[in-house]
Amino acid sequence: MTTLLDLDSLNFTKGNGLVTVVTQDANSGVVLMVAHADREALEHTLRTGEMHYHSRSRGLWHKGGTSGNVQRVVSLTADCDRDAVLARVLPAGPACHEGTTSCFREEALRAEVFGALDATIAARQAAIAAAPAAEGKPSYTQKLLSDRNLRLKKLGEEAVELATACVDGDRARAAEEVADLVYHALVALRAVGGSVDDVRSVLAARAG
Repeated sequence: MTTLLDLDSLNFTKGNGLVTVVTQDANSGVVLMVAHADREALEHTLRTGEMHYHSRSRGLWHKGGTSGNVQRVVSLTADCDRDAVLARVLPAGPACHEGTTSCFREEALRAEVFGALDATIAARQAAIAAAPAAEGKPSYTQKLLSDRNLRLKKLGEEAVELATACVDGDRARAAEEVADLVYHALVALRAVGGSVDDVRSVLAARAG
């Protein structure tokens, strides 16, 4: 855990013994859920390294204790009023009991542009797997996913175009070429079974 929380500094009185907890994916930044915790729940969280909450109906609640979708704590940070906590976690599965990544469903994922792009590419890939001989014109993404030579060719072209824009000192064009390169790179990564989460994990590890 990178940030230890001083429980004595929290204002439990304001919330009748509870503080609000906003739980965020530490890699993607997506808000997974909002819940409450009392001192006991946070003590369990600090001791185990996995998120515990307080439910008004069932009391102490170990997230994922039954489903296996635990949330490993990266950091816990109090807000300026000390009555809310930001919990950055590494989730082992969906945060929502309905099976979605976030309790706020797809809208939360759209707030993170790389995740939204990766999800779109994954959907195109799933459509190919479900109906490889479906009628109708395939999307550009599906063409890339289905043609190894084409996607590798485009990946190389976009890298060259980015380098050229940087040589020219063209900021606007460079930004556009980075966007193009990221898109083609994520398609290539999906084609070999990877995802943007793999990239996030590598970057997080490099950041220490």
